Amino acid sequence: MAKKKENKTNALRKLEQQKISYLEHHYEWSEDHLGAEAVTEQLVTKNPAQIFKTLVAVGNVSGVIVAVIPSDRTLDLKKLAKASGNKRVEMLNLSELEVTTGYIRGGCSPVGMKKLFPTFLDNSASDFKTIIVSAGRRGLQMEVAPLDLVKVTKAQLVAIANQKS
Repeated sequence: MAKKKENKTNALRKLEQQKISYLEHHYEWSEDHLGAEAVTEQLVTKNPAQIFKTLVAVGNVSGVIVAVIPSDRTLDLKKLAKASGNKRVEMLNLSELEVTTGYIRGGCSPVGMKKLFPTFLDNSASDFKTIIVSAGRRGLQMEVAPLDLVKVTKAQLVAIANQKS
């Protein structure tokens, strides 16, 4: 029986087009457990601070912006607003995520969205040789060098995450 070939996601295609190396990580997912915690639990060989989640927000000046922060932290909207040149920022309504980015909750990658939105990567990414982010589909993560992620998304490295309380 032939092995089923998986289709590449937009994120993986984009990395390959720019000749950026990456590793794929697969994990089991369910509708009840779409958060970053489910990924972290399954990628137990990795430091949880090395696994990043992609959040989409809207600024009052800039419009849609993307924040990429460690999965074990929370987004500081005030820091994101300041970094992005906005007075205030709020999270994008979940019902607008797919039409805006091309991705669904639990599979939103900072790479390969419908448009290249202003992207902000938490500066803690610099602490690691590689970080893990969504590859654009539930159950699939990609491990890349932080500077390669900055290159492909044109991200700014800024302090935008808080420790979870």
